Amino acid sequence: MTKSHLVAPRPDLGLLPYLGYTGSRIDRAAARRGDQAALAQFAADPRAGFYLIGSELVVLKKTGAALDPLFSIDEAQTFAGERETVFLGLMDGAPRFGRGLDGAPLEPLKTRSDLKLTDLRSIAIHGLVAAAHLPPLAEAKAMLGWHARHRFCPNCGTPTEPVQAGWRRDCPVCKAEHFPRTDPVAIMLPIAGERCVLGRSPRFPPTMYSCLAGFAEPGETIEEAVRREVLEEVGIACGRVTYFASQPWPFPMSLMIGCYAQAWSDKLVVDHGELEDARWFEREELALMLLRKHPAGLTVTLPHAIAHHIIRRYIEEGADVLR
Repeated sequence: MTKSHLVAPRPDLGLLPYLGYTGSRIDRAAARRGDQAALAQFAADPRAGFYLIGSELVVLKKTGAALDPLFSIDEAQTFAGERETVFLGLMDGAPRFGRGLDGAPLEPLKTRSDLKLTDLRSIAIHGLVAAAHLPPLAEAKAMLGWHARHRFCPNCGTPTEPVQAGWRRDCPVCKAEHFPRTDPVAIMLPIAGERCVLGRSPRFPPTMYSCLAGFAEPGETIEEAVRREVLEEVGIACGRVTYFASQPWPFPMSLMIGCYAQAWSDKLVVDHGELEDARWFEREELALMLLRKHPAGLTVTLPHAIAHHIIRRYIEEGADVLR
């Protein structure tokens, strides 16, 4: 599913697109995170590459007509405002790091003709860099964002210190150890035979509809989260829930867990505090939306997001996705 050259069950929909931030080739080499000698050797490796990220912006260098997100250690050290550096792992044996930059020093970089600063969503949507860079960029953005939000111990308020190559923060006073967390998000398509429910958030482009979604709550299974979210957002009770696929979503550090749900009713009661609109769509209407040929100009989520892939599989297989 992560390769655009795979044969599609419905050729009229085109090749199966790449699912953003997946298919990582990184060997995370977790056993080396506490080995300072190995980390120093990795950083000095001439093949080492650094991804530079300041808040929501990724720094890219222009190499002719192409954009490259990787900087050598010498190049990376020329940028001001360095914060944490995280060892991401090894890609085909080459060390990869994520390095955080302060927001203020980024402003002068925006005027440099040899650089481009943009957000990770735009990089994925427009294919600005090779797809192999997207998973480690997602890893780097999530981890550096975690450091930015967790500089103080929640137990005693003392500033914490990064250890384990950036994969843990320790409190020097109460000795608490703090680890990054991934937030599970259920993203689902309620189905009743040849039609399904999509919703639209007020922040979406005016023509776009997408899958329903919400965070799983403590003490809740993914299946329970799917049923609860659908009931809360559109008033539909659901039965059977089946798993589709997952996607890292580094905004800030979620895991999108894609599912299908069997709808037991058809009357929509939309929670307008969450959604601007929700409605039923026939499968063939969805195909027109995916192809950007809908008579009313309606569209679905772009291919970098898992919602696009959930919808496409339903178009291709219908209610069989619930088996």
